[in-house]
Amino acid sequence: MRLTLSALLISSMALGGCAAVRDSRVNPFNWFGGSRSEAVATAPTEASTNPLIPAQRAGLFARKRAEREIYLGTPIDTVSDLVIERVPGGAIIRATGVSQSQGLYEVRLTPENVDDEAVDGVLSYRLEGRLPEKARPGGSEATRTVTAAHAVTEQQLRGVSTIRVVGARNARTSRR
Repeated sequence: MRLTLSALLISSMALGGCAAVRDSRVNPFNWFGGSRSEAVATAPTEASTNPLIPAQRAGLFARKRAEREIYLGTPIDTVSDLVIERVPGGAIIRATGVSQSQGLYEVRLTPENVDDEAVDGVLSYRLEGRLPEKARPGGSEATRTVTAAHAVTEQQLRGVSTIRVVGARNARTSRR
């Protein structure tokens, strides 16, 4: 009887201690919390850029980068949701947005950072899509809602504290 009671008491205390781990930063499911909306800053002007830093990178693979196709997408009007899903070997960034027009296609999360690397702990993306020539403005929100995802590796997440997705009117961030 004493052995059973002792085992029951110890197991209930251990189980009660799990609640503290559930909400802590040790739990990998809490690494990226819910996202929140932010205002979008205007584009930098010519005077605010540093003329001493070259706009194009030179090197062994510079020509390969220049040969990549140019994506002609436009930013989605508002970013309504941002979810970071942990997967083995990294994470998947999933962003949902609402466009002003119907018929958006080829929706992507395009990196704002050079080589898709974090700058000051922030990994930033633009939610963009292409509109057909005869795009119909308006319509129900369900027909204008689009979702895009982007996979990042553990190496890209190293040192990242914030993931930011930018639209035309707002930005959503998720912090560790």
